[in-house]
Amino acid sequence: MDPVLVLNQNLEPLNVCNVRRALVLVLGGKAEVLAQNHRQIHTVTRTLECPAVIRLYALVRRPLPQVRLTRREIMRRDNYLCQYCGQPTNHPTLDHVVPRHRGGQHTWENLVTACMRCNHRKGGRPLEEAGMRLLRPPVRPRATPYYFLQGWGQRSPEEWRPFLPMLYS
Repeated sequence: MDPVLVLNQNLEPLNVCNVRRALVLVLGGKAEVLAQNHRQIHTVTRTLECPAVIRLYALVRRPLPQVRLTRREIMRRDNYLCQYCGQPTNHPTLDHVVPRHRGGQHTWENLVTACMRCNHRKGGRPLEEAGMRLLRPPVRPRATPYYFLQGWGQRSPEEWRPFLPMLYS
């Protein structure tokens, strides 16, 4: 089944669901279809156009999503560049700025992307002892309402484009 973009009442993206869930929301009177994907579903009594984008009638209040602390997100935040030498790397590693055995935590502010050479050179020492410095301080990335759509990028359906200008700019 094709993905369907679910927009809040204020046209902010909320979720991506499948066609079946979208049709349940539309037929249940909870959402309206803003764009169709030009496919049809045939039932015993009627033929339905498959939605590509739906908008909820009621505003759903939700907190902003939090970016999860994962290896992939740290590397995405650092743009896959070593934070010590600035070189792109094919085999990036993660480095604790303050080593764990010296009291460093496993947090956004203490983890950076490093190439194997720099990570090995730094070893289990703090930056001052290793004589190294960071290109930029590590910070927790902010999630926007569009954050969960990051992976869609160019592979998102054409019908979504008018509703997601931030994704295509």
